[in-house]
Amino acid sequence: MLCEGDSRQSRLLGLVRYRLEHGGQEHALFLYTHRRMAITGDDVSLDQIVPVSRDFTLEEVSPDGELYILGSDVTVQLDTAELSLMFQLPFGSHTRMFLQEVARACPGFDPATPDPEFRWLSRYRCTQPQSQLPTPHGWNSAPGTWPGCARIGGGSSHFDDLRPNGKGLFVDQSSWGQDKPEDLLPRQNKSKSEITDMVRSSTITVSDKAHILSMQKFGLRDTLVKSELVQREEDYTYIQNFRFFVGTYNVNGQSPKECLRPWLRHSVEAPDVYCVGFQELDLSKEAFFFQDTPKEEEWFKAVSDCLHPGAKYAKIKLIRLVGIMLLLYVKEEHAAYVSEVEAETVGTGIMGRMGNKGGVAIRFRFHNTSICVVNSHLAAHTEECERRNQDYKDICSRMQFCQVDPGLPPLTISKHDVILWLGDLNYRIEELDVEKVKKLIEEKAFQTLYAYDQLKTQVAAKAVFEGFTEGELTFQPTYKYDTGSDDWDTSEKCRAPAWCDRILWKGKNITQLSYQSHMALKTSDHKPVSSVFDIGVKVRNEELYRKTLEEIVRSLDKMENANIPSVSLSKREFCFQNVKYMQLQVESFTIHNGQVPCRFEFINKPDEQSYCKQWLNANPSRGFLLPDSTIEIELELFVNKSTATKLNSNEDKIEDILVLHLDRGKDYFLSVSGNYLPSCFGSPIHTLCYMKEPILDLPLETIRELTLRPLWTEDDGSQLENPMEIPKELWMMVDYLYRNAVQQEDLFQQPGLRSEFEHVRDCLDTGMIDTLSASNHSVAEALLLFLESLPEPVICYSAYHNCLECSGNYTASKQVISTLPTFHKNVFNYLMAFLQELLKNSAKNHLDENILASIFGSLLLRNPAGHQKLEMVEKKKAQEFIHQFLCNSP
Repeated sequence: MLCEGDSRQSRLLGLVRYRLEHGGQEHALFLYTHRRMAITGDDVSLDQIVPVSRDFTLEEVSPDGELYILGSDVTVQLDTAELSLMFQLPFGSHTRMFLQEVARACPGFDPATPDPEFRWLSRYRCTQPQSQLPTPHGWNSAPGTWPGCARIGGGSSHFDDLRPNGKGLFVDQSSWGQDKPEDLLPRQNKSKSEITDMVRSSTITVSDKAHILSMQKFGLRDTLVKSELVQREEDYTYIQNFRFFVGTYNVNGQSPKECLRPWLRHSVEAPDVYCVGFQELDLSKEAFFFQDTPKEEEWFKAVSDCLHPGAKYAKIKLIRLVGIMLLLYVKEEHAAYVSEVEAETVGTGIMGRMGNKGGVAIRFRFHNTSICVVNSHLAAHTEECERRNQDYKDICSRMQFCQVDPGLPPLTISKHDVILWLGDLNYRIEELDVEKVKKLIEEKAFQTLYAYDQLKTQVAAKAVFEGFTEGELTFQPTYKYDTGSDDWDTSEKCRAPAWCDRILWKGKNITQLSYQSHMALKTSDHKPVSSVFDIGVKVRNEELYRKTLEEIVRSLDKMENANIPSVSLSKREFCFQNVKYMQLQVESFTIHNGQVPCRFEFINKPDEQSYCKQWLNANPSRGFLLPDSTIEIELELFVNKSTATKLNSNEDKIEDILVLHLDRGKDYFLSVSGNYLPSCFGSPIHTLCYMKEPILDLPLETIRELTLRPLWTEDDGSQLENPMEIPKELWMMVDYLYRNAVQQEDLFQQPGLRSEFEHVRDCLDTGMIDTLSASNHSVAEALLLFLESLPEPVICYSAYHNCLECSGNYTASKQVISTLPTFHKNVFNYLMAFLQELLKNSAKNHLDENILASIFGSLLLRNPAGHQKLEMVEKKKAQEFIHQFLCNSP
């Protein structure tokens, strides 16, 4: 995606290498636009060229003040002397490899090397008007780029030159066309040879954007057409069954060691669609902390080689979050009917974002039916049932897919006709001892055993998966086996067998044909599970569709559009009381439309960059209303590390005015007010050291003065004399962990519960530490969140680059620490001493220097605000800096 302000423009991005006649080589980035259904080279046109010159830089960036989130899209900034562009690239190994190739292509600054001349690029300059693929207004070629008009394919002699090694890097595609609804008549089918070429190129995402429901950037008239078509869908569609294969396999970090045919090919009939999910693809620290893994390609190839031989398949999408991967294939003859493909990830690991646990999802439209496939890996261990429920709810609330029309709010999982949910859900069998469980399994008394299944009881209590269905469990539990065998776990822990691996569904016209495990595969300590469904999909009758479309257009021609839209609001004043750090509050109201269809949107006030303050969000913030219809708007208030400090100091207040604007209508003003309860979270270290009383016991003016107190100010002998050496809140958390958790397995790696974090926060802010009652994991996560919330990190921003430069030199590193402000130096030394105590118990807690350096490196040593880079070298240097102090005595 090429980004410009709030706009997103789809591009295909390629690095092109040209070998010079007398040795040496030059490179350029080629940017291509593409048709709505980009399957062959004829659908793609060269838009612009950026020479990789000496002043060319391409760097990964992230929003100011934000930590990198595993699984998120990669944002890169391209700069030359004459232009600046920003792209969003999909998360994964393809993007990482591409960026590495671009870095190698940069010519460097050796004065002995002649400057690149790029004469070879002259062949791509336009000599005739560019055809077929118009550039939307505002997206003309930027200065410093070469506009191009070469077509890929169609007999072009430069096709292989334009694709390094004959393979292109194709990012996920979306259309930015401007077709009118009246012109959106049935497209012509692609020829079989063109489809076959597409199938063989595994990096291409199929996307039939000519579908009426895929229109982008439509105006009011087009919105009406779309809305009416959706309402009258039954007039021009019929139900047709398609065979879906859904499979899940926790591979325990193993590489493929055996053929997957017993799992993927067990049915006689070739499935129309394959949805294949993996968990624990890679358990290495490199995969966890640096996101990349060679096992993605290994398992992708293993699956592709074992699909049903009765059909040829196109890979639609691959999405991965650390070890959670989901693959989607369809038969090649169905590829042209797949559209609106989007994929997203949600990490639910430590601090609510790390990707060792969480979910990935692919949503798409198949003919006229919207489908969402979710693959999740929820929290482990029998006693963590509540944590699993929370993971499920987090995935449901945070998994959001952008719509083709940027004016519409994101889609959630629940907003689909069909939902298929698979994965290692990790729900266990409780209340029975191990031997009793094994005895029931031996007797094949699966229904008796199922009565003690945690997922069954949680679904019955409507705690999770409300409205979902699961087939009858007629196979023995799929976890835990000794690797390479069918024997139950004989390790020291002797885990009780459980149905961890599950497949559920939600929607109409769905028939489950099979639900089974596959004991033949022995690579992992889990057994793979599969389910085959017949799913009724809404297929469009083209003749009826055309007739319906013409009727809608004729009726619109008669509509009087001169009327001014008007709405009524159920509420205009909103008061949020006692707002707390990282505790969501929601107020809602409804908009009731009159007799004129209208678009609404919250708009920016003069001289402001957003329609609301950073701690507030309206959901949805814009949309469309048919006559006499209503919509509920939720105002969500959430204070995080980015906004807490100014609220603590009273520089900002819970006060705002929202402006709700109607297209062709008037504006409505909404008032937001409330009060924020100051917290140690978001407070500077030196401020907390001067607070001898709990923060909630201090007058607001005192909190303000202490928060605004300069970092390097010496004590002036006033009432603030004799400050504490470290914040008491930090001591409370570390002392709790020292007394209770030094031998806790997976400490700082397994997340706690949100309710317990809120309890920890309240205990710290009120000073009532004696009432603290929370799991070790919740207190550990609270400690990490506390460090993350510091407006000035433990190692001050000013020392960041010095730390990177001297990583690997322990003497020089100690010297840098000695220059920190006293309070920051004290905190650093205190934390290092605590972490060294944890390492003394590594035989029990399974922690090591690398794990702790990776976790704390990004918290104690953070990039200066405004200079956030995600270069792997910097991340590793920061970890190496912390690693030194963990391995050496003070």
